[in-house]
Amino acid sequence: MNKKNIDKPFDKTAENTSKKISNEISDKLIDVQNRKANHPLVIDHVGIKGIKYPIAVYDKKRGFQHTVAEVAMFVDLPSHYKGTHMSRFIEILSKVDGEISVNRLKEILKTMKQKLNAQKSKIEFHFPYFIEKIAPISHSKAYIDYDCKLTATLSDKFSYTLSVIIPVHSLCPCSKEISNFSAHNQRSFVTITIEAKTVIWIEDLVDIAERNSSSPLYSYLKRVDEKYVTEYAYNHPMFVEDIVRAVANELQKISEIKYFKVEAENMESIHNHNAYASIEKSFI
Repeated sequence: MNKKNIDKPFDKTAENTSKKISNEISDKLIDVQNRKANHPLVIDHVGIKGIKYPIAVYDKKRGFQHTVAEVAMFVDLPSHYKGTHMSRFIEILSKVDGEISVNRLKEILKTMKQKLNAQKSKIEFHFPYFIEKIAPISHSKAYIDYDCKLTATLSDKFSYTLSVIIPVHSLCPCSKEISNFSAHNQRSFVTITIEAKTVIWIEDLVDIAERNSSSPLYSYLKRVDEKYVTEYAYNHPMFVEDIVRAVANELQKISEIKYFKVEAENMESIHNHNAYASIEKSFI
C-alpha cells in the first residue's frame, strides 16, 4: 500500500457523502412505528431494559468512581402510534460520556422526550458501588459492594431518587433474653431510598444503616476481628423494627432530604421466612 495513502487525512467529503446516501435510503424505508395502532391505547412506559453501560458516579473519597450499570430507559407512547423507535434510546445513551450527575440526568431525559416525541421520560441506572472497609481490630482492608439504583423522571417536572441496599448483621433481642446460650443472628438488608435537594453521599447512607444495626459486615476478618464483631453484635441486639426506626430517626434530621423510605429485611436463621419492616416519609 502506498505510504501517501496511509498518511492521508480522513476525507470529510467521503463521510458527508456516506451520510447523505444513508439518509436517502432511510427516507425511502417505511416507518412502521408511525402507523396507526391496532388498539389505540396510551402506553405508560415503553423502551429498553437490561443494557450494560460504563458510568462514573460521585465518590465521597475519590471524587468519582467508575462502575458498570444496567440501564433501563422508557417514554410514554400516544395511542395513535403503533410503536416507539427503540434505536433512538441507544443513540441517546451512546452520547453519554459516563459521568452521571443531576444536570446530566436532566439533559438525557429532555433529549429522550424530544427525540421520541414523548410527554414523559424515565431512566434507571442499577449499579454496584464499592467501599473499602477496615476491620475493627486488625485493620485489614477489603472492599464491599453495595447494590445501588438511581431513578430519574421528567414530565412537567424533574425528580430523582437514589436507593442503596446495605447488608448488615442483626441479633434477636428476644432470643438473647430467653436463651442460656447466645442468640440467633443473621445477615439483614437495609434499603434506603431518598429524594434530596442536594447530593447525599452513598457512603453516608451506608454509615447510617451500619451504625443502627447490631453490627456492620466486613469482607475480610481475622480471628481477633471475628471475636470483636460477634461480641459487639451480642451487646447490640435489634429487632427489624428497631433497625428501621433508628435509621428513619437519623434520616428525618437531614434537612436536604425531601423524601425517604427505609426497609429492613432479616434473613431469619431459625425460621423458614424473613422478617420485614418499613417506614416512609415525605417532607415536600
